[in-house]
Amino acid sequence: MKTIRWGIVGLGGIARAFAEGLGAIDDAELVACASRSEDKTNAFAEKWNVPHAHVGYEALARDPDVDAVYVATAHPFHKDNTILCLENGKAVLCEKPFTVNAREAEAVISVARAGKVFLMEAIWSRFLPHVRKAVEIIDAGTIGEVRMLQADFAFRSGWNPEGRLLNPALAGGGLLDVGIYTVSLASMLFGGAPNEIRSLSHIGETGVDEQAAMLFGYDGGALAVLSCGVRVSSPHEVTIMGTEGRIRLHAPWWRPSKLTLTTKDGDEPIEPPHTGNGYNYEAIEVGRCLREGLLESPIVTLDETLSIMKTLDEIRGQWGLTYPME
Repeated sequence: MKTIRWGIVGLGGIARAFAEGLGAIDDAELVACASRSEDKTNAFAEKWNVPHAHVGYEALARDPDVDAVYVATAHPFHKDNTILCLENGKAVLCEKPFTVNAREAEAVISVARAGKVFLMEAIWSRFLPHVRKAVEIIDAGTIGEVRMLQADFAFRSGWNPEGRLLNPALAGGGLLDVGIYTVSLASMLFGGAPNEIRSLSHIGETGVDEQAAMLFGYDGGALAVLSCGVRVSSPHEVTIMGTEGRIRLHAPWWRPSKLTLTTKDGDEPIEPPHTGNGYNYEAIEVGRCLREGLLESPIVTLDETLSIMKTLDEIRGQWGLTYPME
């Protein structure tokens, strides 16, 4: 594949950001888009010069000109929309959270593996240059053994009980929307799921988590201290603490940013160069995997995605939080 031909399913704000990101890639092209609304589909197609504007997701899934699909619908629809595309032989980049729960994730992964079709969770922060640089520093042993992580992601949303952030019917709340970024970061740094989870949340009047704090424990005593929310604003920073130093990912850490490496020699500011709006990096990874014949990314494997969903399930279990579709 010289050029990866992309389609987008679901045309909200995150789809617009992804379309912008694709514009920064020389060997990727946005060729199709789909929503359930003809007006919305046509407006998106006109804005981004998309040649194939489909009303309904089935038409895009069957479009022979599409190599890969970015699934950008609301959380509860990820499972069915992704399976639809996989069963039509399309590689899929599914927006986070991968699904509502681990049971759904297992079903989606099973379809991808049975059909030998590429699948990846779109946790874009994992592919950003400053995050990859932090991984490089850690792998080189520069800060020694990683012993503690502090990470937050919370923002003050407007009050809209019917919107996706506060509506339980859309699997709303802070954990699945932004807490997953911190949980995924902890999984990356500590190599998997925690051995012990302690968490507290405030469940608001709509029945979803408005803010939450989580403490993870790992083999050997390593700890992750995480927080998230959709009705309070946090600093949006990360500190990774090792035995020989620490790394600070500057706010907002979950989008293209910079870092500071602190060792016995002092502080070293590092600002890796980046292009585009940041969403291009996960798309570049999909393109790389497809050209190399990989069925999943080694940076975010399907087994890790499933592990993260199980961790999120356990956290919600501690709160007694379930969604209507479960």
